[in-house]
Amino acid sequence: MTTVVVADDQPVVLQGFAAIIGAAPDLDVVGSVGDGPALLELVATTQPDVAVVDIRMPVLDGIAATERITAEHPGTRVLILTTFDLDEYVYDALRAGASGFLLKDVTPEHLVAAVRMVRAGDALLAPAITRRLVERFARRDSAPPAAHRDLATLTPRELEVLCLLAQGLSNAELAGRLHLSEATVKTHVARILAKLGLRDRVQAVVVAYRSGLVSPTAPG
Repeated sequence: MTTVVVADDQPVVLQGFAAIIGAAPDLDVVGSVGDGPALLELVATTQPDVAVVDIRMPVLDGIAATERITAEHPGTRVLILTTFDLDEYVYDALRAGASGFLLKDVTPEHLVAAVRMVRAGDALLAPAITRRLVERFARRDSAPPAAHRDLATLTPRELEVLCLLAQGLSNAELAGRLHLSEATVKTHVARILAKLGLRDRVQAVVVAYRSGLVSPTAPG
């Protein structure tokens, strides 16, 4: 059972998302709150697997809350929800450690799937904006992350997998492209994350762009 908390300052939205997620048989909503400070307290108390967080909240916004959660509770992954697909805050949310990003007009099925994917470490971003968001995020920050120096530790196959990850391919698509089983793909991804000291696929994609391994103009 995956435990989840939900934070949004709009009561109707908060109740709706909590109800949708809680209806899934494998997801357990252990709390819902309407602002950042309450979210931090809830996460500290419940230690959830996933926190679904509105990017704009009073007192303490979703970015600051995400930064605190990922720093103080590394076992909790954050899935950001917003009404703006290219909200300036999204870049800061990724920098703060968010593991996923979805628009609030997401379907119930996709919301539940996103929570599961974030929990599994497979999540990227909303499919419609993954490419442009990551590209623009990559170009905004010229300071290379420490993980870049570790790219040399990757095998040729792992580098190939990382390049395809940066194009937004899912595990199933990676398996088809490389003629491998999904289990083998998952093993490659896990090894890439371990070697580069990364938390999840979002960070791996950003590293791929920022290191120059993948060009923002490369065909996807």
